[in-house]
Amino acid sequence: MADETIGIVGAGILGLATGREIALRRPGTRVVVLEKEPQVAVHQTGHNSGVVHAGIYYAPGSLKADLCVRGVSILREYCQERGLPYAEIGKLVVAVREDELGRMESLYERARNNHVPELRKVSKEEIGELEPNAGGIAALHSPRTAITDYPAIAREFAKDIEAAGGEVRLGFPVTSLTDVPGGIEVASAQDRVRVDRLVLCAGLHSDSVARLAQDRKEPRIIPFRGEYMLLKPERTDLVRGLIYPVPDPRYPFLGVHFTPRVDGSVEVGPNAVLALAREGYRRSRVSLRDLAGLAAYPGSWRMAAQHWRTGIREYRGSLSMSAFMKDAELYVPGVGVSDVVRGGAGVRAQALDPDGTLVDDFRIHRVGRITAVRNAPSPAATASMAIAEHLVDGLFADVSAN
Repeated sequence: MADETIGIVGAGILGLATGREIALRRPGTRVVVLEKEPQVAVHQTGHNSGVVHAGIYYAPGSLKADLCVRGVSILREYCQERGLPYAEIGKLVVAVREDELGRMESLYERARNNHVPELRKVSKEEIGELEPNAGGIAALHSPRTAITDYPAIAREFAKDIEAAGGEVRLGFPVTSLTDVPGGIEVASAQDRVRVDRLVLCAGLHSDSVARLAQDRKEPRIIPFRGEYMLLKPERTDLVRGLIYPVPDPRYPFLGVHFTPRVDGSVEVGPNAVLALAREGYRRSRVSLRDLAGLAAYPGSWRMAAQHWRTGIREYRGSLSMSAFMKDAELYVPGVGVSDVVRGGAGVRAQALDPDGTLVDDFRIHRVGRITAVRNAPSPAATASMAIAEHLVDGLFADVSAN
C-alpha cells in the first residue's frame, strides 16, 4: 500500500540503496532508515576498498553472479548521472605458478558464463605491456573493472531518500522488535518507531538483529579483519590498475592484491584474520561478549579445524610486514617493506554455517513482515542497487499478487 511505512535497519550502502529503491518505486511510501552510528556508511561501506567488481569470481546462477553483473551497470549509470567518481582502470588476475593455470582457466569459463564484458586471457608478455612492473606467467584481463567511492555513493543514496520524503535517523541502536497489530515496533533505548514492514541490513550485527525478529540463529556472523599496507606516494606509479591473484576456491577471500584508490593512493592487501570484536578494526580491540559468542558456536570450532593452517599464515602476515609483503611481491617483484606503510583495515561480516562452512552466496531470510539480509559480503557494494531491487521485488510480491 502506498501510504505504509517501511523501516530499514542499517545505513550502510545496502540499507540506503534499499531505502532509495522503495522510495522511488513506491511513491507515497514513507521510508525510515535507522542507524546506530552518528553518520551513514561507518562500517563495511566506510572501510571498503572501492573496487567495482565485474563478476569474474561468482558461481553462475548464484545471487552474487546475477546481482553483481546487474549491479555494475546501474551503479555506473548512477555515478555518471551524479558526478561521482567511477574509473574503469582494469584488473589483471595473475597466475604466478604453473599449478594455478587450471584454476585460472576455470575462472575464465566462469566469468564467460557470467557475461563479464571484454574479459580476455593474456600472456606473460602482454602482462608486461599492461603492467610493466607486474610478475606472473599468464593472466586474465578485465578492462571494465572499476574503482569508485562507496561512502560518497551511500551519502548520495541518503539524500535521495530524504528528497523523496523519507528519513535517515541516526543514533538509533535497535534493541527490540515487537509485533504489533498491522506492523512492527522498532525500539532503541530512547525511542520507538512503528513500521508496516522492516528490512534488516545490519551487516556486522545481522545475526543478532535477526534474532530480535525471531529468525533462526544460523548462520552466525564471524568477523574477519582485513588489513592493508599503503604504497608510499613516490611508489604509487608501480601499478596502473588492479592486480589480483588467482583465488583459492576453498575460501571466499581473494588474497593480497594491489588496489589503486580514487584519491590516488594504492593499497596492498588485505589479509584475512579473525577479529576479536565485531567492530575490531584494530588488533587491540577486544570484545569479551563477541569472543564468548564465537566460542559458544560449534561452527567456529569446525571452521578452525578445517582452516587452522591458513589462519596461522594470515596471522603471521598481520604481525610481520615482511611476511605480509612476501605474498605481494609475487605479483609486483621488487616491492617490499621499504615501499609501504601500514594502512587502514576493514572488518568483513562473514556468515558461517553450523558445520563450519563459510557462506559464499548472498543469503536472505523472510520472517513475516521482516526481510533479513543474513549474508552480504563482497561484492555487495558493487551489487547494492541490484540487491535492493531484489529485496524490494520480494517485499512487495504479495502486493503485486493481489
